[in-house]
Amino acid sequence: MKFHLQAPASNVVTGSGPGWVRVGQTEYRSNVILLPDAVIEGWAPNGFAALTEPDFAALLAHSPETVLLGTGARQMFPHPRLLQALSAAHVGVEVMDTRAACRTFNILVAEDRRVAAALIVA
Repeated sequence: MKFHLQAPASNVVTGSGPGWVRVGQTEYRSNVILLPDAVIEGWAPNGFAALTEPDFAALLAHSPETVLLGTGARQMFPHPRLLQALSAAHVGVEVMDTRAACRTFNILVAEDRRVAAALIVA
């Protein structure tokens, strides 16, 4: 039997720690949105405390069925009004710490789900 190295067909989080997330071979040190086929840097540049309704509404442009919100080193819940646009579009939102969001993202991507992970990294 011959084995062949295959690159994943979609983004996979290969590591994470305080202040960084690695997707494939690329390390990110700022807040990002992870999609199965893209990484968008610069999301929520001022961190969790400064999240706004437009930060979450911008996720709708990627047509996710589920949004994973990684809130940093510990789980924190945003005010419900911030999630109104996602709720109105019937997009599920799961809130967890960033490392848990990374693990969950990998599982959902492996299931070919249309997921967006909005990660507070810094």
